[in-house]
Amino acid sequence: MTGHEVLTPQEMYKADELAMAKFNVPSLSLMENAGHAATAEILQRYRKCRVAVICGPGNNGGDGFVVARLLAAKKWPVQVYLAAEHMPVSGDAARMAAKWKGRVLPFADFGMAFVGKAKPQLIVDAIFGAGLNRDFPLSWAEAVAAAQIPIVSIDVPSGLDGLTGRARGACVKADLTVTFFRKKPGHVLMPGRELCGETVVADIGIPSQVLDVIEPKLCENAAPAMPGFAASAHKFTRGHVVVWSGPEFQTGAARLCAMAAARVGAGVVSIAGAPAALRVHAAHVSSVMLKPVERSTEIAALLDDARVTAAVIGPGAGFAGLKDKVFSFLAHGKAVVLDADALSVFADAPEELFSAIKVHPSRDVVMTPHEGEFARLFSDISQTDESKVERTREAAARSGAIVLLKGPDTVIAAPDGRARINSNGPAKLATAGSGDVLAGLIAGLMAQGMGGFDAAGAGAWLHGAAANAVARRSLIAEDLIDQIGL
Repeated sequence: MTGHEVLTPQEMYKADELAMAKFNVPSLSLMENAGHAATAEILQRYRKCRVAVICGPGNNGGDGFVVARLLAAKKWPVQVYLAAEHMPVSGDAARMAAKWKGRVLPFADFGMAFVGKAKPQLIVDAIFGAGLNRDFPLSWAEAVAAAQIPIVSIDVPSGLDGLTGRARGACVKADLTVTFFRKKPGHVLMPGRELCGETVVADIGIPSQVLDVIEPKLCENAAPAMPGFAASAHKFTRGHVVVWSGPEFQTGAARLCAMAAARVGAGVVSIAGAPAALRVHAAHVSSVMLKPVERSTEIAALLDDARVTAAVIGPGAGFAGLKDKVFSFLAHGKAVVLDADALSVFADAPEELFSAIKVHPSRDVVMTPHEGEFARLFSDISQTDESKVERTREAAARSGAIVLLKGPDTVIAAPDGRARINSNGPAKLATAGSGDVLAGLIAGLMAQGMGGFDAAGAGAWLHGAAANAVARRSLIAEDLIDQIGL
């Protein structure tokens, strides 16, 4: 697994259980360690100040009671509030609450803390954790937000669904979130990633061996290991990418795609298409080869070349005759990236596309839709309340392709259920041509022998890294090309 494992709330419960049952880690030790970890992050970032710790009735609240006790031991002025909606504090949380020797006020009195001179300057939100199964009251979220002071949330901001990254009713917006052992999907999916502020993952004594039992299939994408170049390499051993061009007044997308494939390391890149379009390309490219083809037989002859190892079709392609061209690209068993128009043209018959993909089940096809294109192919899946991860997984299983669902929280899923969330893409990637560059990156990596799932993850990460390396406040797609491979 390339990246850091991400655990669902249920998998995190399993990790806790395994730590206790298999590795004899006491549950109270886990809670005490969680409180110590959150306290350490607070002490590292904030000067001594008045703190309001808001505890819920469960284990998240127990963590909060530990934080309150530890900060008070450091002579920080601490006031604890209990947000329990008439539910008693129970289990380990009750034992930690008993160790707190200060007052515990009802959360209804929280607003009164800001009347007078001794106002809190920091809030510790320990109301609910990632496994929240009911809506969080809007009035509670508003009361916390009205304080307009820094907020440190334990595990997740209260109200955030740890599985989907969406608010359950309302949600606290934190400046810092301290979670434990591994992130949950809610920490990296939007809008959860923004609601968490800075997220810190702390070690609380859960042995990493529990992952061998859990076998998580989701991770947060990380910097990839790039294909190496052998001393004996020549251009064709580094792979040959064919990019299908749109018509003469829609050539830019294919050109961006081709240049990205070349920059990421493909030894040969060719743009194929109608002669009129290639004449436009000829005025712009030097190292990219041009292949005039129009008829299906010519496409077949081009892709039959054993030296061609990956292909891209869709960027700026236009709809005229495109279905048949996509079928031609898929008929040859080579790695293929389907993007943009090559997806939307099948809006009326997605199963035709999926059947063509499955003709060669051993090869990799990567589809790179944005949300609109995704909805055209998977209208029923797109309308569900499932998380973005689950929607993408379902699409991959149905289509037989690796699906990369673009966005600020790009999700990559394979038909076997493996998935990654890419979180390094900045907002300035939202510009015309950016997706064409991504398609070229993925194809260029597959051409060099990288599997489709890994190539999609690597391409997404490199795409975000290239954007982050552009010093300007905004960028154009051409700026990304210059940053690839540096």
